[in-house]
Amino acid sequence: MSQSQEPWYKHGPPPWPVPDNPYAPEGYGPPPPRPRRRRWPVAVVALCLALLVGAGVYVVGEGTGPDRAGSNNTAPDGAGSGDGGLPTTAPPKASARPTPSPSRIPTTADIARRRTAGEARAWIVDDRTDLPRRHIPTEDLWIVGDTVVQAVYKKVVAHRLGDGAQLWSLDLPTPVCETPVNPTPDGRVVIVLKKAEAWTGTRCNQLQMIDLRTGRAGWHRELTETGAGDDTIMVDSAISGGTVAIVQSMKAAGYSVADGKKLYDIPMENPGKCYPGRVAGGTRLLVLADCAINALEKAYDQIREIDPASGKVRWRHRTEPGRRIGQVLSVAPAVITTTHRETHAADWRVVALGPDGRVRRTIDPRPKGFKHCGDSVDTSANAQSCREALVGGGLVLLGGTDRVGAYDLGTGKLVWGVKDEGTSYGYHPLRVGPGRWGTVYQLGAGGKPGRVFRVGPGGVDTIKDVLRLPESTARLEFGMGVVGENAYVGERLVLAPAGLNGDDAQHEPRMLSFAP
Repeated sequence: MSQSQEPWYKHGPPPWPVPDNPYAPEGYGPPPPRPRRRRWPVAVVALCLALLVGAGVYVVGEGTGPDRAGSNNTAPDGAGSGDGGLPTTAPPKASARPTPSPSRIPTTADIARRRTAGEARAWIVDDRTDLPRRHIPTEDLWIVGDTVVQAVYKKVVAHRLGDGAQLWSLDLPTPVCETPVNPTPDGRVVIVLKKAEAWTGTRCNQLQMIDLRTGRAGWHRELTETGAGDDTIMVDSAISGGTVAIVQSMKAAGYSVADGKKLYDIPMENPGKCYPGRVAGGTRLLVLADCAINALEKAYDQIREIDPASGKVRWRHRTEPGRRIGQVLSVAPAVITTTHRETHAADWRVVALGPDGRVRRTIDPRPKGFKHCGDSVDTSANAQSCREALVGGGLVLLGGTDRVGAYDLGTGKLVWGVKDEGTSYGYHPLRVGPGRWGTVYQLGAGGKPGRVFRVGPGGVDTIKDVLRLPESTARLEFGMGVVGENAYVGERLVLAPAGLNGDDAQHEPRMLSFAP
């Protein structure tokens, strides 16, 4: 059998010994299953933090730590006042679990001084904005020109990709509820804000347009609620062309990004049976709906492509009874995952649709050990939140805890695949390149840094490192890489945590980036 046909190869360094790896099975075990992109359950995040602290993975500060009140860092290397060293580890005592002191995050200059030959260059953002003493979820990373922009809590901030310098910051009147995955082609975005400051019980009904090129706020409007299936306790949004689609409860509509005017309603289909639930944007606009939900054995999901300008339906696709749409991996071509309503992750598929919405190819990745988006099957949140999958060049790249592979969307066959045995906590596809190559981020583990590498047909024999991440940032990288956001532009990797904690003792940096 040729190498291109061989499904798996081992690669990378040998497994790290358990005594030096607090996350190995004989230590504290692997991290919990990756939750969803935005609406991170507080209990899951707390468990991640407990694992990190319990394993001695925390940042040791000196003195009392910096004062966060009224401080807003704008420097590329973070504000970080006071003395202190780089992140260090402290083994847990036999009698008691250690308690972290207020954190002191290293600066970009600190990381540069510790950088060794062959390691990637890095910058770090340590945002000391005063936050409530709870977990605050972060939002999507938007790449606009030479900047990376992100909304967190009541602020939107842009940083220069080259060095992390803050270019602009926009304060928001109330916290962010929801952001679309992508802005418009000309760099504008519409975000959803809460009605009020309250942590719970408030509505997500305020639309705010922002020009991400300048940091200037544009129009603002409030969503209408009639009490007939259009409440705004939870909403979903997506942008395609010049339209932002908003789902509020069981109803949806399209609005103009330019001026906020309502363009059209996105209707229910089979009235009383199919309710819009989620939307996916980009070069196409897709609407996902739950159908026949009163008869679970007959329940199915529907996906429609609609013209973002007019709202006209271009095609429809419905799943088989008893199956749900998990995630939209791509809008052009349309590639989705489906899961069984009862067995969930135990029964999932990748489904590629043709330009008319008909099934082009169904792929079952389970025989090769792939799990659904890092074993996440929560279909209540954003439809485009699967970090473990990427579509491009006629391939779908699937990652996971210990493996990554590429399937041909036309034939359904595995083109290449590589895996390891216990030396990683995640493979995240970043890009599909010429010659059916894939660029992949491999998250390190056990205090070892990750890397970005290329791999193609032939598996392990084709692997070539693109970035070798620094040893000095390995602990911070792990905290962001297990559950968080990532973006890849040029050969630069940008990481952000899933959320920030308002407790100084659990303070984390807001962004970390690497480049050759």
